[in-house]
Amino acid sequence: MTKELKQYINGQWVESSDPKKLNIINPATQEVIARAAKATKEETVETIKIAKRTFESGVWSDRSPQERAAVLLQIADKLQENIDELTELEVQNNGKTRREARSDAEEAANTFSYYAGLLNMPNGQTYEASGDMQTLIVKEPIGVAGLIVPWNFPLLMSVWKIAPALAAGNSILLKPAEITPMTAVKVFELIDESDLPKGVANLLMGSGSVVGQTIAESDDVDVVSFTGSTGVGRHIMQAATGNMKKVSLELGGKSPNIIFDDADLETAVDYSLFGIFMGSGQVCSSGSRILVQEGIYDEFVEKYVEKAKGIRVGPGNDNQSQMGAIVSEKHFESILDYIRIGKEEGANLAQGGNRIKKDGLEKGFFIEPTVFTHVTSDMRIVREEIFGPVVTIQKFKNEEEAIKIANDTEFGLAGAVFSTDQNKALRVIKKVRAGITWVNAYHLTNIQAPWGGYKQSGIGRSLGTYGLGEYQETKQININLSPKPIHWFE
Repeated sequence: MTKELKQYINGQWVESSDPKKLNIINPATQEVIARAAKATKEETVETIKIAKRTFESGVWSDRSPQERAAVLLQIADKLQENIDELTELEVQNNGKTRREARSDAEEAANTFSYYAGLLNMPNGQTYEASGDMQTLIVKEPIGVAGLIVPWNFPLLMSVWKIAPALAAGNSILLKPAEITPMTAVKVFELIDESDLPKGVANLLMGSGSVVGQTIAESDDVDVVSFTGSTGVGRHIMQAATGNMKKVSLELGGKSPNIIFDDADLETAVDYSLFGIFMGSGQVCSSGSRILVQEGIYDEFVEKYVEKAKGIRVGPGNDNQSQMGAIVSEKHFESILDYIRIGKEEGANLAQGGNRIKKDGLEKGFFIEPTVFTHVTSDMRIVREEIFGPVVTIQKFKNEEEAIKIANDTEFGLAGAVFSTDQNKALRVIKKVRAGITWVNAYHLTNIQAPWGGYKQSGIGRSLGTYGLGEYQETKQININLSPKPIHWFE
């Protein structure tokens, strides 16, 4: 039975005034699995006003950190209790493997627990100023937070924004990606069961051009947090200038993965596969540019291609699948177009490059793990974010050239170095202009560490104490301990 997805506004599940609904599909089968309401501009404006009134009422923003933490722990527990359902919804709607989806669901619950714990930690600063003045530095909620989420991690990206925004005491309006709203709706069903006051958390589905644009432009929204492409992020940044609202952007990447001659080859190959083909390459921090030192280039390519051929591609609900479907037909065609461009540019297609039409996969959006070798830095497949299971392997001579090639990009989200020489690895990774980096690993990170990039990969940071700070204002309070006239004009 096709599920009908409604908006969540002021503690109520409601239909949109627009009778047209968006069909939500399973990308592994193209089956319609839900129909989502599409919010209008007027509904978005009204929901923002509700969030603002709720914030100004103090029903949540004035609660103590301990009281807010207790509610966050309620939500964490409910997420934990519903991990199986969240996992299956993510598999159906996004196309990722069950293993990946379950990991996301577990981290979602842990994220709420983490921010609940953070609220119980000491914070703020006190300074003894000149004379009898004392200065307090305090953090306050910023107001209404507009949260715009991408389709590649629908559940996790929602929670990465919701948890710190609520922890800080804000009211929120979440807009999930138009094509992947199902786990966000489930999260709000669980929030509705908690003690969070009505009107604090709101959910609107719909297009970015209507809901997202209205959020970004609204003078009643105090911070907008967006994860997605650099082009859309730039547009949101421009739209947000009306009231000079705070903007947090986690955008695109074209991340370098540097393999030196002295690297443990088996480890480097294994992590480099994980670095690009996890999530079918639809991961902003994917290691989509592998740079290999010339002494081991041929051996690395041979081992890498052989392993890539063996990756089992299939529907996410098959536990044998190691790589799932591409999220939509539109994005599927974009990836195939980049593969065509790579071949036309003269890159060597060493593996894959085709749609998979066998073993019952012909109805879904499945692409072979794709490897291009003998590429140059001026090729589009090297410079532009493909956001799919496509990797380029480029040769370098020495440390200096590796750093130069690695940083020859408009992006700066992630990067890695593989070497058994720890001094060299640390020296090189410190030269890589990126916000999320690894030595002898890839993708492994934790919610305590800040997540974000340099250059056109974004502004601000998610997660950790930095993520909480994105949804707070900093205030200084100066206290005169011995008040008496200042006699300035005498």
